[in-house]
Amino acid sequence: MEFGGEVSRASVGGELGRPDTGKAIVLLPVLRGEGAGTRSPEGKLAEAVGLAAAISLDIVEARIVPVRSPRPATLFGTGSVDDITALAKGADAELVIVDHALTPVQQRNLERSWGVKVLDRTALILEIFGARAQTAEGVLQVELAHLNYQRSRLVRSWTHLERQRGGFGFLGGPGETQIEADRRQIAERIGKLERALDDVRRTRSLAREQRRRNNQPVVALVGYTNAGKSTLFNALAGDHVESKDLLFATLDPTLRRLPLPHGRQAVLSDTVGFISELPTSLVAAFRATLEEVTLADLVVHVRDVSHPETAAQAEDVATTLRGIGVEPGASAILDVWNKADQLDDAARAAAEEAARAQGAVLISAATGEGIGRLLTAIEDRLAAGSELLETTVAAHDGALLSWLYRTVEVMARRDEGDAIALTLRVPAAQKADVFARLGLPRVEPMASREPFLP
Repeated sequence: MEFGGEVSRASVGGELGRPDTGKAIVLLPVLRGEGAGTRSPEGKLAEAVGLAAAISLDIVEARIVPVRSPRPATLFGTGSVDDITALAKGADAELVIVDHALTPVQQRNLERSWGVKVLDRTALILEIFGARAQTAEGVLQVELAHLNYQRSRLVRSWTHLERQRGGFGFLGGPGETQIEADRRQIAERIGKLERALDDVRRTRSLAREQRRRNNQPVVALVGYTNAGKSTLFNALAGDHVESKDLLFATLDPTLRRLPLPHGRQAVLSDTVGFISELPTSLVAAFRATLEEVTLADLVVHVRDVSHPETAAQAEDVATTLRGIGVEPGASAILDVWNKADQLDDAARAAAEEAARAQGAVLISAATGEGIGRLLTAIEDRLAAGSELLETTVAAHDGALLSWLYRTVEVMARRDEGDAIALTLRVPAAQKADVFARLGLPRVEPMASREPFLP
């Protein structure tokens, strides 16, 4: 299975240097017993190729490699190692990507056997994140993940780590080994990064508290990478966040205002895309960003319904959400099935029926189809537990009227000379503020009847 492409440079470092050609081979080891999952090996390999393409590598070949019995030294069997050695030399490749976790010893031995730089799945995702991070917060989180990854792999460093320094005279010990010094320096840098990220979390906490005071609920978009979150973000918020048909096209979180149908405003948050077997070190490093998801009033799970493995992708997202404390299936999660425009008529009809049955919203962020229904669904979810209230506001009190439109949903309005009659839908968390602002004598709960029309 070969993949052509323009030769470009990759930002892949390491002891063997940076690739000069950008030519890479992608390998998917399939261990015995792993084939019973929901994902096909071909789908996994295609995703690995997509990850490599995200850092502009020239994929000269991609192949599935069966592994009957994983070897502690190399993971692959001797015959496979020899075959790939010949393949790498013949293709003039300088990088081999193994879409599987490798131990430090396995990575070192494979690099020696193949004579090329070797990246496992975690290292590849780290490279992509390093290339995508733009904000100071994103850079901090990526560096923290890199250092946590490197700390466990100091054993891979070569002979200079066997030298010792210090320890003059006869009474002193042999001194601090280089590997111990490197480990200490990494630990010190990790400590500094964690303190800096604590400051980021405090800043985000203050911002969240300000939004609560302004009665602005937060809606967080989550989903598998390349599910169309950024395209949907642009469609909902009218923004221009970069969106490409590329895995991890955007990394840094973005917050924008989200106008809702009845005048209320929310805050829309776009987060990093999830992926299968997302390294736990990345989840830990991106805790400051993922807190926006855990503390959101509503989580919108965006699925690429046109993808052949959409169900498996949804389960991967659910697994990641559970890992950060968000339970899938809760009322605070709204499922959105995106890319309906890429379905044929039969698949579309089936998707529409399934979406209705499961309470999901079928849309196409690219064409704008279903965006109105989605906004209504978001508004309804945010209003869960709300109460309909009827009140009047003096026509000249523009400040109060403006505050009500920003804070709650104005379901109906009727101008009556010097007064304006309003029907409000007030969330439970905002009732105290609304009652205090309006004054209790002027507010009465509505009876069980339909709100009047404007």
